[in-house]
Amino acid sequence: MNRFDRVSAILIMLQTKKWVTANEISQRFEVSVRTIYRDIRTLQEAGIPIGAEAGKGYFIVDGFHLPPVMFTPDEAASLLLAGKLIEKMSDKSIGQGFKSALEKICAILPDKEKGYIDNLDKGIEVFYNSSLISSKIASNILSEIQRALANKFVINIEYQSLHKNENLTNRSVEPIVLCFYSMHWHLIAYCRLRNEFRDFRVDRIKRVTPSNEICPKREIQNASQYFSRLGENEDLKEIILRVDKKTAAHLSTSKYYYGFISETEYEDYYEMHLISSDLDYTARWLLTFTDGIEIISPQELRDKFIDLIKTLNNRFL
Repeated sequence: MNRFDRVSAILIMLQTKKWVTANEISQRFEVSVRTIYRDIRTLQEAGIPIGAEAGKGYFIVDGFHLPPVMFTPDEAASLLLAGKLIEKMSDKSIGQGFKSALEKICAILPDKEKGYIDNLDKGIEVFYNSSLISSKIASNILSEIQRALANKFVINIEYQSLHKNENLTNRSVEPIVLCFYSMHWHLIAYCRLRNEFRDFRVDRIKRVTPSNEICPKREIQNASQYFSRLGENEDLKEIILRVDKKTAAHLSTSKYYYGFISETEYEDYYEMHLISSDLDYTARWLLTFTDGIEIISPQELRDKFIDLIKTLNNRFL
């Protein structure tokens, strides 16, 4: 990227957030912080009212607006692809909102680019249907959760836990983070009914009722902090696997259905970290691999895996 394009992109980046630090900008464009200082100074000399505050970063002074930015065909195509995924992997409210935004973007494209996007639209399909797209589930679950997260509001939810024989429960929760793993959306929140942090699968939330109560600040503020405390959570278990590289290739897709979080590559194997609320389910999945996988932890999963092998041995041998 040349300097002119970078300086223009920095200006767009400054308009997307209230505060942007020099480190954020330098990481985004892979240049030194000193280079970013020079670029900011160039924008200021061009008359852009950019302010700065120690400890917070740069900001554009209130009241300053630029004309709408024209999208390139590749940028519009990227948004089209994202829209295809959002349509299939979210609820109706998010899908409709993104479709409306994309239509506004396409409306300002030149006729040639409109034809390009129209042709591309017909050539992309996503064969996946989120469990959130159901007539039995309110169509605005994700939207309500997003609004609560942005405003730091407490919400009341009707929740059905499938791993426990319990009826629909009404809970007051303090949303922490919305995350996607195991091919499902999950809401990490502090549950006032259980008085602890919980992981709620969003497709099991039947209704969300917003409130105007501000969430108090809790010791957990993001997903990483929550997952680092899994050992304290009775419902979720952290799983560590050692997988040889040949077997890892066969796990490249399926691992995401079983709580995959991260992996570290070593010379001849990967160490994979997953989370699971059902170790029996995970053990049965691992049983489909005859070799190439070693269960490092937890011991409970190793025991369940061995019990399954003994059951098969007694039945068939």
